[in-house]
Amino acid sequence: MVPARCPGPCAILALVLLLGCGVAFCLGQNDTEPIVLEGKCLVVCDSNPSSDGAVTSSLGISVRSAGAKVAFSAVRGTNHEPSEMSNTSMTIYFDQVLVNIGNHFDLKASVFQAPRRGIYSFSFHVVKVYNRQTIQVNLMQNDYPVISAFAGDQDVTREAASNGVLLMVEREDRVYLKLERGTLMGGWKYSTFSGFLVFPL
Repeated sequence: MVPARCPGPCAILALVLLLGCGVAFCLGQNDTEPIVLEGKCLVVCDSNPSSDGAVTSSLGISVRSAGAKVAFSAVRGTNHEPSEMSNTSMTIYFDQVLVNIGNHFDLKASVFQAPRRGIYSFSFHVVKVYNRQTIQVNLMQNDYPVISAFAGDQDVTREAASNGVLLMVEREDRVYLKLERGTLMGGWKYSTFSGFLVFPL
């Protein structure tokens, strides 16, 4: 299908790209939103393309892949602390991945690395089990704490430190959870850490 109202050389290049990607696409003049009907590529005729990782040409055509979707969710499936943590790095480790679209969550390191600049949503739920100490969990962005959550009720056997936030994240920023206070020696089974790209910038 031929793109509509894409002027001059922009139309020619857009048509070539669309035929290669198998996309049905319609676009108006600059400053209008593209409409993607199907396929794996998006062609945007834009005189001011952004530098967010998309492929751009001197004609102002931006090509983005549908594979740019980003989401992850990890869970702790066992109670006992792994030997590699040893309460020295204080990074909270997870041992199962439920969702990892884009493969940007490193399970072994339990760190998410952003593939592109954008607004991301993060949430966590860290459970302490049979532990009478107060714990403080920080969501870290490039080794700086962004938000915290606490769990310190000594009259329950299980309690969770939970929080969530929207963050502006730069490409290759690292986001992870850190145990700032207390211990998880009793275990943290059923704890979760999740995030996804809300929209790119």
